[in-house]
Amino acid sequence: MEIEEALKELENTNNIRFPRLLKIAETFFGKPRKKGSNHYPFKVFWQGEPQINFQEVEFGKPKPYQIKQLQAALIKLKNLQQENQNNGKS
Repeated sequence: MEIEEALKELENTNNIRFPRLLKIAETFFGKPRKKGSNHYPFKVFWQGEPQINFQEVEFGKPKPYQIKQLQAALIKLKNLQQENQNNGKS
């Protein structure tokens, strides 16, 4: 899965389920650093925002801010990848 595909899927916030949100995050950021709670913190490749920390909620649907968190992290990852590619071409 490419970042663009993931961002496209996350646009439709009404249809995304919590397990799918976790799967997308795991694809790009690895397994969450879960330590016996219902929180799913992911390690990102930068310091500061955006961070990814999901909390499982009832009814299997993520909260809108959780989807926005992942979208922001994916956009930042995409921008970092583009910067690295541009720096490699110099």
